[in-house]
Order: sequence, then structure tokens, then C-alpha cells
Amino acid sequence: MHTSEPATRQTPQSTPQEPQQRLIRVVGAAIMRDGTVLCAQRGSTKSLAGYWEFPGGKIEVHETPQQALQREIEEELRCEITVGHELCTTRYAYDFGTIELTTFLCHLTEGEPHLTEHREVRWLSPNHLHELDWAPADREAVGLLESMPSTVCAVSDFPEAMQS
Repeated sequence: MHTSEPATRQTPQSTPQEPQQRLIRVVGAAIMRDGTVLCAQRGSTKSLAGYWEFPGGKIEVHETPQQALQREIEEELRCEITVGHELCTTRYAYDFGTIELTTFLCHLTEGEPHLTEHREVRWLSPNHLHELDWAPADREAVGLLESMPSTVCAVSDFPEAMQS
């Protein structure tokens, strides 16, 4: 006669070494202008202070990733972007939770970035991105940008920009 194991043995248990990780869905903007990419250094009051990132933030329940990115850039940098193609999605487990970061190629359409939450911003060519100390979740996007041809963000990638 075959007996099944008790249900309690099949229930996964958290151990002190395996904290329950919450998933935080965020978006980042690789904002391109004249062959350079906007890089933002996290402010001293933020988690991961001092690391460089592509600006962005959390996706709210009612938003698409693209809507969240446009809202976050308006709030954080006081400028407007056109969201282009998805570059990559990366998951990284930090001590505060697991970040699922989707990075998009974007184009600055109005205004200049202003510092509201970041310590500093820099426009760098893709082949100089590796010189900064990037947040771990952003490193895959950095590598992809460095390996892309310089024409990746031509105006043709952003048909809206051709009309202005």
C-alpha cells in the first residue's frame, strides 16, 4: 500500500538564511541624446546611495511600464521622454527585495534633466559607461549598450522625434 507524505512536508518554509523576498517591478530609461546616454547617480538618502543607474522607478498597479517610465522621468528629472524599444529585463536580489528592472531605450523630447533626487547626472558615450560604479540591476543594460553600434539610437528608432 502506497501512502502519500503529509501536506506539511510539502509546504516550503523560510529559513533565516532565505528571507522572503518581495518582487519590486521597476523601469529604467536609457535616455539617448547625440550619441550619449544619460547616467544618474543615486542620492545619499536613497538605498544604493552613490551607485549609478538609468533613471526611473516603480511601476504602479494601474500603469504600463512605458507610462510608469514617462511619469517617473517627469517627477525625477523634470523633463519629457519618448519611450522606445525594450533593451532588457533583469532580476537582482538585494537585501530589501528582488528588483525586476526593465530598461528601455528612450529619447529626450522636452526640457533638460534637473536634479531632484539624484546626486549627479552625466551624458556619456556608450563606450565609457563601464567607468561608473553601476547598481547591480543596471549592469546588464550597460553591457548591452556598450556592445551596440553607435547608430542604435538614430532618429529612425523614434518616429515621433522626426516630426519635431
